[in-house]
Amino acid sequence: MLCLRRSILAHLLSFPAATPVPPLHRLLSAAAPRISPNPSFVVEEYLVQNCGLTRAKATKASLKLSHLKSPAKPDAVLAFLAGLGLSSADVAAVVARDPQFLCAKVEKTLAPVVTGLTGVGLSHNEIALLVSGIPEKFRCRSIVSNLPYFLSLLGSFENVLRVIKQGSYLLYCDLENVVKPNVALLQECGLDDSEIAKLCLSLKRLLVAKLEHVRAMVACAEGIGVPRGSRMFRIALHAVAFLSEEKIAAKVNYLKKTFRWSDAEVRNAVCKVPVLLALSMDTLQRKSVFLISEMGLEPKYVAQRPGIITYSLEGRLRPRHYAVKFLKENGLLKRDSGYSAVVKLTEKAFMEKFICPHKEAVPHLSGYYAAACRGEVPTVCGTTKC
Repeated sequence: MLCLRRSILAHLLSFPAATPVPPLHRLLSAAAPRISPNPSFVVEEYLVQNCGLTRAKATKASLKLSHLKSPAKPDAVLAFLAGLGLSSADVAAVVARDPQFLCAKVEKTLAPVVTGLTGVGLSHNEIALLVSGIPEKFRCRSIVSNLPYFLSLLGSFENVLRVIKQGSYLLYCDLENVVKPNVALLQECGLDDSEIAKLCLSLKRLLVAKLEHVRAMVACAEGIGVPRGSRMFRIALHAVAFLSEEKIAAKVNYLKKTFRWSDAEVRNAVCKVPVLLALSMDTLQRKSVFLISEMGLEPKYVAQRPGIITYSLEGRLRPRHYAVKFLKENGLLKRDSGYSAVVKLTEKAFMEKFICPHKEAVPHLSGYYAAACRGEVPTVCGTTKC
């Protein structure tokens, strides 16, 4: 019987978006008579055998399904999910996350949502991804009305899915009174839709924040010296997102003290690289110790090139310093490249310029550098004769 229902639903879901979807209840009624309560029906066993849940997950999920007396509704829902193309593993994940999904009315709730989503251009594969990503919200028809706006704003279904997996509130929030005013303010600041989309992907609750909070973010970004319309404004907004003026002032003072910068230098550094405000104090402290105390760079040099602070200490700053220092000590560098220029190179470019040319002279150099990248203190003979 379940196989028959699945084949019927698969046929139903194969209709193109422009084709009217036949009333699902007629198909289900034709497939089987109404099932009366089954005294032998055990929810936990059904979840294990039909939904693929482990015994532990089935026991937990069954607590929310104790009212089920027959497999009628769950069978219909499983057929619906199969018709959308969800795998057994996907079905198990959906049921484990939202056991009450098995109680949804296919013909009155789920099928109309599918019809609405296909109507705004989603494929059945994309709809299946929505079910897997937000099963507890898929049962709300309101997701259909908000989706077209966010598809347009965020640029792709993939971006929408990334955002709503972190917070499905976007699909039922107030567009007119909350989201659109926030978007309008960001546009007034010179951000286009692609920049707003990037901001939303990293600040999931930005669009549903109170307008006064977004205005405060804008004021803070301008307050650290980044003007509206500049290419750094989006990054500045991200750096100061939901931070109070007091916390920003405290971070600025910490930067000034830790890197031994003047007021002018710290303002210049933060304006150039606003993300400095988002780094933890521990991270800033460790990088200050390495760059200024261990490497001996002048505070002024770092202030003029604050981007180097944003690179990984273990993955880039320290390993490249070790490698270049070794080459210098052995007379293998024809000219001295500034440390900032060395750090900015891509990994491929760094290997081609500083590691590969010296394979014959120093066969162990690549291993030396690889060890440093793994966080090890590399040990290698200090001469090219090794």
